[in-house]
Amino acid sequence: MTDSLPSIEDLTPAQAAAEHARLASEISEHNRLYYQEDAPSISDAEYDAAFRRLQDIEAKYPELATEDSPTQNVGAPLTSGFAKVRHAVPMLSLGNAFNDDDVTDFVARVRRFLNPPEDEPVILVAEPKIDGLSVSLRYEKGTFVRGATRGDGSEGEDITANLRTITDIPATLPADAPEIVEVRGEVYMPKSAFNALNERQTAAGDKVFANPRNAAAGGLRQLDPAITASRTLRMFAYAWGEISDDPVGTHWAFLERLGVWGFPVNPLAQQCAEVDEALAAYRKIGEARPTLDYDIDGVVYKVDRLDWQTRLGFRSRAPRWAIAHKFPAEQATTILSGIDIQVGRTGALTPVARLEPVTVGGVVVSNATLHNEDEIARKDVRVGDTVVVQRAGDVIPQVVEPVLNKRPKGAKPYKFPDHCPVCGSEAVRPEDEVARRCTGGLICSAQAVERLKHFVSRNAFDIEGLGVKHIVAFWEDGLIKEPADIFKLDQAVIGEREGWGEQSAQNLIDAIAERRNISLDRFIFALGIRQVGQATARLLAHTYGTLEAWRAAMDAAQDIEGDAYSELINIDGIGPSVAADILAFVHEEHNRTVLDDLAEVLDVAPFEQPTSDSPVAGKTIVFTGSLEQMSRPEAKARAEALGAKVSGSVSKKTDLVVAGPGSGSKGKKAEELGIETIDEDAWLKLIGG
Repeated sequence: MTDSLPSIEDLTPAQAAAEHARLASEISEHNRLYYQEDAPSISDAEYDAAFRRLQDIEAKYPELATEDSPTQNVGAPLTSGFAKVRHAVPMLSLGNAFNDDDVTDFVARVRRFLNPPEDEPVILVAEPKIDGLSVSLRYEKGTFVRGATRGDGSEGEDITANLRTITDIPATLPADAPEIVEVRGEVYMPKSAFNALNERQTAAGDKVFANPRNAAAGGLRQLDPAITASRTLRMFAYAWGEISDDPVGTHWAFLERLGVWGFPVNPLAQQCAEVDEALAAYRKIGEARPTLDYDIDGVVYKVDRLDWQTRLGFRSRAPRWAIAHKFPAEQATTILSGIDIQVGRTGALTPVARLEPVTVGGVVVSNATLHNEDEIARKDVRVGDTVVVQRAGDVIPQVVEPVLNKRPKGAKPYKFPDHCPVCGSEAVRPEDEVARRCTGGLICSAQAVERLKHFVSRNAFDIEGLGVKHIVAFWEDGLIKEPADIFKLDQAVIGEREGWGEQSAQNLIDAIAERRNISLDRFIFALGIRQVGQATARLLAHTYGTLEAWRAAMDAAQDIEGDAYSELINIDGIGPSVAADILAFVHEEHNRTVLDDLAEVLDVAPFEQPTSDSPVAGKTIVFTGSLEQMSRPEAKARAEALGAKVSGSVSKKTDLVVAGPGSGSKGKKAEELGIETIDEDAWLKLIGG
């Protein structure tokens, strides 16, 4: 997908920011469909290519790698139906490798981070990447007490009763097992069981399943455990979460321990010395793939030494000590029957390819995003074309290219609309952006409705019973036009509407009333400011504390020469591009009115600062100069793990500077501002070595 996109080196900062925002939005939606609905709408090939391009943009423009970026997060928010379970240790995703060079780079990064002796090998464990559903199994005093899905990585769904039906999961552990241990693994449906299930579905006249993963995920989310039991699910164990005793010294030894405890461990897993053996294992597992009774979509490499895993630590989305090497993409051809234009809440016009349904690697693909007019032009995709559709990793799709020798006569190049298909306003494309945007603004119903949808979304106000279809209906009938109108809805009026009754209307009013109290970070996220996702909203709330203080600071920051603006862009994760969108939002008169109206009907709670026993928790740290006892990435990772915020520049808000040889201008500025400065030895002593 990305081969035809312009080189990232050629993007201006504004173009990079616009493309980053588009990719982040699309990837977040695909995460929701994959993790929450078990119904991916595109192939892994498209997803992986888009995700990798997002990472490349962030590598070129680090200020875009804010904490709410999909590169920093896992999965999707929870759906309803099961109780929530907070993971004591987050269940993270994995970074991806797509070729041998990516694997070589991964090992090189591990070496740079740890700086081991040149003659000391980096031992890896290579394990097949099972295409199933990740689960965590909690044992207390040897007894299985709770099982949960991964969910969004922080919270999962309690599916204990369903997991008890899987015979691979032992009810008890041996007496020598830790008092508390969370065993993590992948639940899957064998291909043989999947084929038998679809035969039963066909015989009964019921809908057949697209692939074993969807059938397994659907089975785990049944409210009736008997249905789960009928799916013949299996599991491979591969890791641990919370554990009361120190695990053994290597990952390989822990896999052996899991086997002793009665868990199935994949027999194709093996230890590998350095890159060459790992790549040989990848090819061996790939050759065995057609003969396996379960689906795999790649091989996972993990650093074997657990002390090295601890030092390497985690990024917010994935561990630094593991990576998934994906198998090559699968392809098929189908007909491009049309191109639809969708209008988002920021006015961006996004083209979506409508495809004649085609099965690619077990998944039926019927649509795929075309991103923007440039991609359509570069690929010269035309309505009526036979197109190559690709899937990689056996889950998600992209239109690779048209099959030119099958192009129908008279097929014309696609002309991207220059007016909004919803409101008819002119759609313009700023010189430094890749997206064309509707200029209708407040008069464009698509933008207005999308903004309201976002306002009540799960990570914003999350009003139970006020779904997308209700937002659309209420907007069309004039009951709500602005966010504050939601809190002025009348129970009697709603109760008289078709499909509503007195009790259901009262339930909605009660649910709305419960959301009149909201945290500052959720409130800021709900506003729908461009480039401000959950993590950025949390950064703003953490920095400014209250709604009043945030608004006052944003007003003051309109002066880009002033201290308030400097404070804003000095927040780790917020650069000039994000700041520009925030300031533009709060400066616009209509948005100021929206904020005023909401302040009258809501109680926006001050941000609660996190608590920690760490001596650096909540402090802003700057590292400068050369570090000799650990690499710069390791130092930053350690500080963040202890609750500190690491900044790249020194300001009045900096609490501590750790300066090594050659600290230069940062050390000088810290001295001028009177900020405490310590050397690397003092830093290690402060954090406990």
